[in-house]
Amino acid sequence: MSLSAIFEAVGVRGFLHAHRLGSPDSVGLDEDSPVVLASVVKVPLAYEFARQVAAGLLDPADRVHVSAADRLGGTGSAGFADDVSYSLRDAALLALSVSDNTAADLLFDRVGVDNVRSLLAELGLTRTTVLGAPRDVLRTIIEDTGAGRPLRALDPLRTSATTPREMTALLSALWADEAGAPVREWMSAQVSWHRLTAGFPPEVAVAGKTGTMPGIRNEIGVATYPDGAEYAVAVFTTGGGETLRRPDIDRAIGEAARTAVEQLRS
Repeated sequence: MSLSAIFEAVGVRGFLHAHRLGSPDSVGLDEDSPVVLASVVKVPLAYEFARQVAAGLLDPADRVHVSAADRLGGTGSAGFADDVSYSLRDAALLALSVSDNTAADLLFDRVGVDNVRSLLAELGLTRTTVLGAPRDVLRTIIEDTGAGRPLRALDPLRTSATTPREMTALLSALWADEAGAPVREWMSAQVSWHRLTAGFPPEVAVAGKTGTMPGIRNEIGVATYPDGAEYAVAVFTTGGGETLRRPDIDRAIGEAARTAVEQLRS
């Protein structure tokens, strides 16, 4: 089945880019189209954090405190009932492993939104934009809902956005950078196995980061085969917004990722 047919079968539009690390070989489907980052923004955030730690600008053991005012609701400390504190490196772990929005907010406060933007510019990712931390995107949702207008958070031209090709370029840089080693470990600890990971056989290791909003389901990651070959994959979908729980779309993301990688391996 073709990549486009995989997405059409579940009623969504798909955008994909797959690239073998260390090689010019790639496969794409609308890979230069703008797409909403959603929680995938936590990957460049964590990468910039790791770079600042490597440069001695931040102490990963420094602690942050989560109060009621910080909690947005959701997974991890964002949904806690009580106040808690943890280190910056644990904030990064929470942001990538369970997509904790509050941990990401606090990490953005220390790392700096402008510094994340500078990282993207340094890597030549000119079509990747970061509006701000998760709380900033939530603020636009609250404002737009109150005004009864379309949500900016779902429009790649008005919120944090990227392209699939730029996300595999980000992964390529991250996997080649010694400073990125902690980020690769945190992505390997992601608990969401229902998208990219589900598409590959168990002997293939997948390190990834999902992103989800109404009608938007994403994941970027690197699949490592037993022979040592590594493949950066970025998959974004739009559609199917009637409910957040659409396991058929999740499976299609993994199937499309595996199909693209198999094309590269053949």
